[in-house]
Amino acid sequence: MIKRQIARAQRGFTLIELMIVVAIIGILAAIAIPQYQDYVTRSRWSDNFQAVGSLKTAIAECLQFRAGASADCDSYGELQSNGFWPSGAAPTLKANYGTVGALVGNGTTGVGAAITIPFTGGSLTASCTVDMTGTLNADNVVWTFTNTGGTCTRTRTGVGT
Repeated sequence: MIKRQIARAQRGFTLIELMIVVAIIGILAAIAIPQYQDYVTRSRWSDNFQAVGSLKTAIAECLQFRAGASADCDSYGELQSNGFWPSGAAPTLKANYGTVGALVGNGTTGVGAAITIPFTGGSLTASCTVDMTGTLNADNVVWTFTNTGGTCTRTRTGVGT
């Protein structure tokens, strides 16, 4: 009798136990994989935003030193000719992360003057479009983000609404 019980105990897992383990792994994978993909995309967008850190500084200084004249700061060439940007070209992003477009000013002078840095995402950043807008206040330049595109939400890009 004892030999029979020992033999049964050493046979391995039952089918139901294996099915439960497979079901748990499937549920975890169904939840974790999309979350991980969004996390990776957000980190790539973070790289994009860090790549234009010096451009943000150049725009902020230009708006503050040029009395908020957005027309003096709304292109790479104007930033360069006014001594705020070293080259007349947009910053370069990593391959397949997207591109930085031409700067867009709102034509306002003084408080409320704004410059927008448009990003067009690449294949590795969900092809989203994000606009980073710096608006001159009395004391500083405040940066806001806007996402456009069907699936381009804060969950995907890490910024905006």
